[in-house]
Amino acid sequence: MNKKILTASVTGVLFLILIAMVKFVDVAAIGPAGTSIGLSHLNGAVHSLIGEHELWYSITEILGYASFLIAGLFALVGLLQLISSRSLFGVDKEIFLLGCLYVVVIGLYILFEVLVINYRPVLTDGLDFPEASFPSSHTLLAFVILGSAAMLVDRYVRSKAVARIFKIILIAALVIIVVGRLISGVHWFTDICGGVLLGLTLINVYGGCIGDE
Repeated sequence: MNKKILTASVTGVLFLILIAMVKFVDVAAIGPAGTSIGLSHLNGAVHSLIGEHELWYSITEILGYASFLIAGLFALVGLLQLISSRSLFGVDKEIFLLGCLYVVVIGLYILFEVLVINYRPVLTDGLDFPEASFPSSHTLLAFVILGSAAMLVDRYVRSKAVARIFKIILIAALVIIVVGRLISGVHWFTDICGGVLLGLTLINVYGGCIGDE
């Protein structure tokens, strides 16, 4: 079996186990508006230790928007290839599958907005009730958009030195978003873990499909 598909299988199972634990283990009403949170002692302890940091929230929001620009760039490349070839077969396999990956992520985002696993530890955007927060969408998008972009750099940038620089920037941005989202305090610890596990699952499936080493 492809190593990336095997890794995706492991992280996917761990993600499902985490969902079960968050829903049924150590559930207590520690969230705002009396919302019940799974693994409450762990989540409560981490949140109390870290606190809330508006600066990190802003940084991750900005990097999140920048990630959308990268996704838009790949979408534009795919669109131009489609127009020039007048066929889906004329679109690079990597770009076509990347589009499929983006669609899957959008579907999962909608799913977890409807099937709420956890609510945020804080009220945001002037809302009277906390938003759904599991898995962390910023963490998930960081892995999917920035992780996939890092996989494709060598295929679309001829200079190895430039490609290496781009990879470093992409991976650094990914780490900053994940860590910064936790430090910002707008998510529980398990929300971040869920985003990491689901993100790793999707990006490894994508890597396995395009033959990334």
